[in-house]
Amino acid sequence: MSNPLLDFSSLPAFDRITPADVAPAINTLLERASAALETVTAAEFPAQWNAIAQVLDVATEELGRAWGAVSHLNSVADTPELRAAYNEALPRVTEFWTRLGADERLYAKYKAIDPATLNAEQRQALKNAVRNFVLSGAELTGADKERFAQIQERQAELQQKFSENTLDATDAFAYYASADELDGVPDDVRQTALQAAQVEGQQGYKLTLKMPCYLPVMQFARSSALRERLYRAYTTRASDQAEGDAARFDNSAFIREILALRQEEARLLGYLNFGEVSVVPKMAQSPAEVVGFLRDLARRARPHAEKDVADLRAFAADHLGLSDPQAWDWPYVAEKLKEARYAFSEQEVKQYFTAPRVLAGLFKIIETLFEVAIRRDEAPVWHPAVEFYRIERGGQLVGQFYLDQPARTGKRGGAWMDDVRTRWLRPDTGQLQTPVAHLVCNFAEGVDGNPALLTHDDVITLFHEFGHGLHHMLTQVNERDVSGIGGVEWDAVELPSQFMENFCWEWKVLQHMTAHVETGEPLPRALFDKMIAAKNFQSGMQTLRQIEFALFDMLLHTEHDPAQDFLPLLELVRSEVAVLQPPAFSRTAHTFSHIFAGGYAAGYYSYKWAEVLSADAYAAFEETAAADGSPNPETGRRYRQAILEAGGSRPAMESFKAFRGREPSLDALLRHQGMA
Repeated sequence: MSNPLLDFSSLPAFDRITPADVAPAINTLLERASAALETVTAAEFPAQWNAIAQVLDVATEELGRAWGAVSHLNSVADTPELRAAYNEALPRVTEFWTRLGADERLYAKYKAIDPATLNAEQRQALKNAVRNFVLSGAELTGADKERFAQIQERQAELQQKFSENTLDATDAFAYYASADELDGVPDDVRQTALQAAQVEGQQGYKLTLKMPCYLPVMQFARSSALRERLYRAYTTRASDQAEGDAARFDNSAFIREILALRQEEARLLGYLNFGEVSVVPKMAQSPAEVVGFLRDLARRARPHAEKDVADLRAFAADHLGLSDPQAWDWPYVAEKLKEARYAFSEQEVKQYFTAPRVLAGLFKIIETLFEVAIRRDEAPVWHPAVEFYRIERGGQLVGQFYLDQPARTGKRGGAWMDDVRTRWLRPDTGQLQTPVAHLVCNFAEGVDGNPALLTHDDVITLFHEFGHGLHHMLTQVNERDVSGIGGVEWDAVELPSQFMENFCWEWKVLQHMTAHVETGEPLPRALFDKMIAAKNFQSGMQTLRQIEFALFDMLLHTEHDPAQDFLPLLELVRSEVAVLQPPAFSRTAHTFSHIFAGGYAAGYYSYKWAEVLSADAYAAFEETAAADGSPNPETGRRYRQAILEAGGSRPAMESFKAFRGREPSLDALLRHQGMA
């Protein structure tokens, strides 16, 4: 087993995988998977679920695990050599999955399986599989089938290019600011910027477009000119508006081609547009239902958003001497208004959220609510900052996860959960395979030997990704394709993640996860009360911003002609829902990775859709909480069993109703966001 990508005896050997391992391993696994496909599609092979799984699913699962490890490293430890190896293998991997999904012999074999021979989990997985064959072109023939395969391959290539340009455009920017320019910027951010410049032998303070640097500069720097410089660089990343040679990362052409290919794919499958294709496996019944949902929510949020803007304008004029604030001024104005109105700043709060303490508090709430124990564990990692943990219940291993918190060069931005392997009663060995997850964030690192400090938003992000992780790891489903988040409708997949965010606002929880970086004192109750008072600060504006993204995404994939420029559509959406218009040079769509490279195409609405579910689910905990606010363990157990453990083994609405006893209501969401 000299090639670490071919060793499936335990966890991936992330410390030993090299770019040179990629091609030989993927070639071997593709050959095995192709041979398995030929075996199970032979006329004499039985149309039986377990027989197919023993041969085909075992081979494709190993291919998926190895390619998953390569893709993961490509996201968190990008190098020119790894990128080249990834891009070289990508077309072959895409070709195989496309061929597998569209194989009419395999489709016929699955359709011939007698559902009466299956358990409930297998029946749901079979139902999904038959649907997915149709969406993967299994019913196409001749030239149409060939063209469908070409479209999949080209889309994979374009989405990878989009991702690379977004990462490279972000990494390429640096501005070395003077001490004067950084007036108002928090000390830990200045210190990090100073050290970054010194490492490069540069004068001044190195500012980048990574969130732990960019956001605090926008919120706290008194220099409007500095804010403008960073804002312009950030909002023109990977676009035709980028300055100088940064324009070489322009994603415009890739976006146009991706949209055209999606439209062509939809037509080949017999749909009017890609939006219709997207909702087939989701909770929403049609694009029209989604658009109606978004517009209804926008109508409810708009009065609150208009008041938010009026408050900002009045404060900017009266207290900051800004009669006409520009786009780069709003984060600064908002921060100052928040400080004035609620008598605290994000910077003050951040001193209490040291990363180790937050993590300990998060683990405590998970252990209490879901009756598990979380312990440090050992595994090979791709960077010294990565930690590895195990989750146990009653001494039995339930799941494991890698946690990669700090931002760094070569790591793509944002935060995400991904699976390393899925819970599965393996048909080849009869052994239960436990699930393993990646939990990835982009937080600031600690300065001068101190632990990393998280903003409250960072804390919410950490809880969010852990919600996804728990959905993946706490499942009790043994059928791989409907285990954990597998088979869960995409517009319900954010329910467990957004559900966890609510605990970041509970005093009983925060008491256990705060300690001042210098004094060790927990968060004072008075400061917490100010945070709660400010919880729904600008919630109207934030809601409309999410609706703007979601509506643009859905209209882009339904009403937009891909031959036309997409920017006028974005302007149209903004004129309908936004209360603040960005400058003409802004090109936020050019780094909208969720929809152009991240699986959320015609599905970004899922965040808001699932937020209705998650808010209503959390309301059950509010209704049953103890007098001191402690969550009721029995409610935690019911939630775990109905939602987390059930995974994708039944429709999400059934799981929700099993927990709540009824369909979801919008009331809890509006109440939680102060818009009831």
